[in-house]
Amino acid sequence: MEKDFALNDVVEMKKQHPCGTNEWKIIRMGMDIRIKCLGCDHSVMIPRREFSRKLKKILIKHEESAE
Repeated sequence: MEKDFALNDVVEMKKQHPCGTNEWKIIRMGMDIRIKCLGCDHSVMIPRREFSRKLKKILIKHEESAE
């Protein structure tokens, strides 16, 4: 099951970050995905396959303005 996530989405992962929050923002996408903790601003880069497996749900979808 492929989850539909995009750049700048706020997501919830299955495991909580040690700082106590479970909200992450996707800041880079490619073969690897970089996510930033919204609690302490720590960023982590993980492979796309591992990210898809550890993703619990998308909290906030980023809306791109059509110009």
